[in-house]
Amino acid sequence: MKLVPLGDKVVLKQLVAEETTKSGIVLPGQAKEKPQQAEVVAVGPGGVVDGKEVTMQVKAGDKVIYSKYSGTEVKLDDEEFIVVKQNDIVAIVED
Repeated sequence: MKLVPLGDKVVLKQLVAEETTKSGIVLPGQAKEKPQQAEVVAVGPGGVVDGKEVTMQVKAGDKVIYSKYSGTEVKLDDEEFIVVKQNDIVAIVED
């Protein structure tokens, strides 16, 4: 199956959180906070959303940082994704 976002929506796959702190302390699963960094999996077409023209500024493969409490979590084929509006993405991470 494949997720195809509509309008100004973007499908993200959360990047794996580091399991060890810089000082070498290993964090148990519940103590870790989910990272706000993700990879873009799919991007909607943009267009007119709520009466405003929306041009998509991200593309599949981009690494981004998104707002902490945004989006809808979706589980598909044993993989977890987050669907967010483009304006919930705050930055693109460049290497």
